[in-house]
Formats: sequence, structure tokens, C-alpha cells
Amino acid sequence: MPIYTRTGDTGSTSLFGGKRILKCEELVEVYGSLDELNSWVGHIASLFPSPDVKQFLQSIQSDLFTIGSTLAGWKSGDLTGLDGRVKEMEARIDAMEESLPPIKNFILPGGSELAAHAHITRSICRRVERQTVSLKVRKVREVPPFAKATGGKRDVKEGNLDAMIKYLNRLSDLFFMLARFINKQENVDEIVWQGKQNY
Repeated sequence: MPIYTRTGDTGSTSLFGGKRILKCEELVEVYGSLDELNSWVGHIASLFPSPDVKQFLQSIQSDLFTIGSTLAGWKSGDLTGLDGRVKEMEARIDAMEESLPPIKNFILPGGSELAAHAHITRSICRRVERQTVSLKVRKVREVPPFAKATGGKRDVKEGNLDAMIKYLNRLSDLFFMLARFINKQENVDEIVWQGKQNY
């Protein structure tokens, strides 16, 4: 069976259950960005030397698939179980931070190639977080992003959106700290932002 279906050639895609929705809809933007984020997490995992970190990042990838699938209508359950992973992220953030010098100024994203990629992953994660907040605002205003496509029978639970926002917020913190940790491990100095320059 070929990977192409030709069903998306007119600019629409399917939610779980078969309902069609335009690919430019806000909901599709979110789980498209989740896919982009997941790919970058996989890239970091593929290059990371520590088997423990690699396995943890693969767990993150699985979470992101679950989040995206839930947004697309895969199941009507909740994502509050992500709270356990948030606690895991916080523990890892705290452990890495203890080994790093404190920072009092912004640092420029970059350093080693792997650290720079971790910063890219962090910034994509922030974008997905912003998009998810936008979805929540639309829900509060009772303008479901795909009510027309689903006939109003399926909606994103507000509790799921709250769980996603919390998860993504902590995930971006994790990748910020991971970038710093990588630079230290690879003996690459961080560049502190000096503020306004003379142009």
C-alpha cells in the first residue's frame, strides 16, 4: 500500500473518525508544530551520548504523539497523566542546574552544534505552547477551532489544554537547561548578551 493517499491534495486532512478539516485551521497548526517539535526531540535523542537521556527523550516523543493524537480526536480521555512526566522534567532540570554556574543575564542561543539544536528545539516548543494557549482562549470564548468540521460533537477538553500548556512550558525549560548542560560537558563557553551595542 503506497504512503500517498491523494486525499490531502485539495488542502484538507482527516481527524480521527474521518471528519475533514482544512490544513490551515488553527488546530492543524498546533499538531503540525507538535510533529516538528517531535522530530527535533528525536534528532537530539539520536545524537545524545547518554543512554538514560536518550531513553527519556524518547519518552517525551511518545508523550508528544499522545498529545497530538488527542488533539486530532483519537480519544476522549484526559492528559492529566502528563503531570508525572512534568515532575520528572523538573527533577532533571534541578539536577542539571546544580552542576551549572548561575546566570544573571540572557545568554545567546548557541554553543556547540548539539547545544544549538537543543535551543532550536526549545524555541519550537515555545511556539507550540503559544499556539496551545491560543486554542484555549478560543475555547473559553466558545469558538471551537474545528466545530464546523465535527458538527460540534467533538471538542478539546479545557483540562487537556491546561495539561498541555503546563507540559510544554516545562519542556521548553528542560531544553534550555539541556543546552546549557551540553555546552558545559563539551567545554564550550556560553556567550552572555551584552545589551545594546553601538551599531
